[in-house]
Amino acid sequence: MKNSALLAVPALVLTLAACSTPAPQPTAAAAVQIDNCGFEFTVGAAPERIVTIKSTSTELLLALGLGDRIVGQAFPDGPVPDTLPQVDVPVISDFAPSEEAVLDLEPDFVFGGWESNFTADAAGDRAELAGLGIGTYVSPAACKEEGYKPEKLSFDNVFSYIDEAGQVFGAEDAAAALVADQKAALAAIEPDTRGLTALWWSSGDDNPYVGAGIGAPQMMLDAVGLTNIAADVDDTWTSYSWEAIIDANPDVIVLVDASWNTAASKIAALEANPATAGLSAVVGKRYLTIPFAAGEAGVRNVEATADLAAQLAALR
Repeated sequence: MKNSALLAVPALVLTLAACSTPAPQPTAAAAVQIDNCGFEFTVGAAPERIVTIKSTSTELLLALGLGDRIVGQAFPDGPVPDTLPQVDVPVISDFAPSEEAVLDLEPDFVFGGWESNFTADAAGDRAELAGLGIGTYVSPAACKEEGYKPEKLSFDNVFSYIDEAGQVFGAEDAAAALVADQKAALAAIEPDTRGLTALWWSSGDDNPYVGAGIGAPQMMLDAVGLTNIAADVDDTWTSYSWEAIIDANPDVIVLVDASWNTAASKIAALEANPATAGLSAVVGKRYLTIPFAAGEAGVRNVEATADLAAQLAALR
């Protein structure tokens, strides 16, 4: 698959100077000390030349009005939604970029969606990049180290992540406004009360990869009032068996729509296979869809949750 109790939000020793415009400009500021997935670094002046890896990173900077600071992106999971600013940013790799490709852009910062984006086989080791004067940051929801891995992701964690990113990238005011808007939108979502169960199918055929009990899929299913059949798995996503899915017989199936594994192809597979064609959700064609990037912890979760709630409300 192309791939995400309270999240331990790193302590911020000092804060960056607040910005006052919708599209923040780089400013010299007091240093911010960050403990990010066990990697400590200091941010002073707001980064001016940023490489983003994964859609979640790119889209958060766009939502903060920082698209003009992105000099290159990699590993896009799909098109940027129309609800975000449209900025022409070159794609340097469809997957994790090489360190050489990153350094060619002469960035002062690399923002990755996963810790695995920062290895010798990808954008480079974080300590090595720091030695070259290049800062790095990973979505805290993607941390895997003990003490940093979220026990169970919540929307409060996502909002804290947005606030922290605002400080790291010199866009505190924009982050605060974004969080306020998202909190209001989240509060307006009315969860379903029918007691329905759901499968979150992300990818995979013989061994389906599904949303498990502690990540963004679980957080969003909870918010719309669906009971995840894989909620007892202590992970963000997990390999599941068709036998377990058939035994659970979910009322609804959430289908992740990705260019490499579309929702339409998943529906065709479910309806063509005699073993799954009899599932209650398949017989009733009770499908919900969500774009791949919106299913990872990030700025699109609230909007996607509202959309799932609307789709669910329309089902008989």
